[in-house]
Amino acid sequence: MNNAKLGLAHRLYTGQVSYDFVKNRKLWYTVSAIVLSISILALIIRGLTLGIEFKGGTDFQAPMQVTSGTVEEVRQAVDGFEVPDLEAQVFSIGDDAVRIQTRVLNPDETSSVRAAIADLTGADPADVTYNAIGASWGKQVSQQAGIALFVFTILVMLLIWVWFRDWKMSVAAILALAHDLIVTIGIYALVGFTVTPATVIGVLTILGYSLYDTVVVFDKIKENVLGLEDTNKTYSEAANLGINQVLVRSINTTIIGVLPTGALLVAGSILNGGPLQDLGLALFIGMIVGAYSSIFIATPILTTLKEREPEQIQHRATLVRRSERAAVKANRRSDTDLLEGGDGVAVTAAPAGPRMQPRTGASRAERKKRPGTR
Repeated sequence: MNNAKLGLAHRLYTGQVSYDFVKNRKLWYTVSAIVLSISILALIIRGLTLGIEFKGGTDFQAPMQVTSGTVEEVRQAVDGFEVPDLEAQVFSIGDDAVRIQTRVLNPDETSSVRAAIADLTGADPADVTYNAIGASWGKQVSQQAGIALFVFTILVMLLIWVWFRDWKMSVAAILALAHDLIVTIGIYALVGFTVTPATVIGVLTILGYSLYDTVVVFDKIKENVLGLEDTNKTYSEAANLGINQVLVRSINTTIIGVLPTGALLVAGSILNGGPLQDLGLALFIGMIVGAYSSIFIATPILTTLKEREPEQIQHRATLVRRSERAAVKANRRSDTDLLEGGDGVAVTAAPAGPRMQPRTGASRAERKKRPGTR
């Protein structure tokens, strides 16, 4: 079949078309270092906007007909309440209710804000419900999330080590996960979205997604490096072939995952649904960053670690010697072809003539006396 008729995925898989991701790893390291620096600075300077589940506060809910501009109108009205510095966050609940979350209030402030909300929404004060949330609950959530992340990391390292029989793959995968986590949280700090329990769920979800994408790439690399010492490829070249072989699959999987999460994010932004928006943003960012890290971070880090092994150093030296021997043989063959092509000394045959008699020690008179001579 003509190569022009073959699909891009097939040509990438067979190596007919290839992009050298591993060779350009310094570029990817630089890009990731810049993104990580921005994320860390955003966390230090701006910080995260924590929801009341983490820092404590008071949650009010009131019946109200919700339109496209309701949330912004309520937010501006709350800023003018008698109680100062409420640090209010306003969300819609369906089409017939609003939620207003404030800082921790004392009983007098709670009564004042409750009455103001009833007056703003036109509801009876008794219909305005509220719930005080202590900071201790948010602290417990944070601790549990930290424990879950720690256990998840340990189990992932052990699983990858056991499955691939290579601790370097475990290290590369965990570094890629750390990259995804820092970038995702950093973007939250830059955008200013509120961190809620839904955010924590989304972050833990995208870690699993990123790990899955990385394991798929590593599995193809493991397949390509079997019997590597009998081939003319280095570990980096075999790993780069593995990336190209799963590239189309990774892109398709990411697009399929990003489309619904993007719709979730847009819907949450339009409807001003806080948890829906937070979950959508975490999944949207995490899936894109996870696909990036599995190709541009995890595999280059793995090749950097593997190429330092004595076996790989010896293998590369063997390939160099093979190449030198092949070059010498090619030069000799080229010289032989030149000689056979007429560039050497030509040898010509003498023209045909009468047969010459062999000379002997007898004189001419004696030869004449022999029979058959003239």
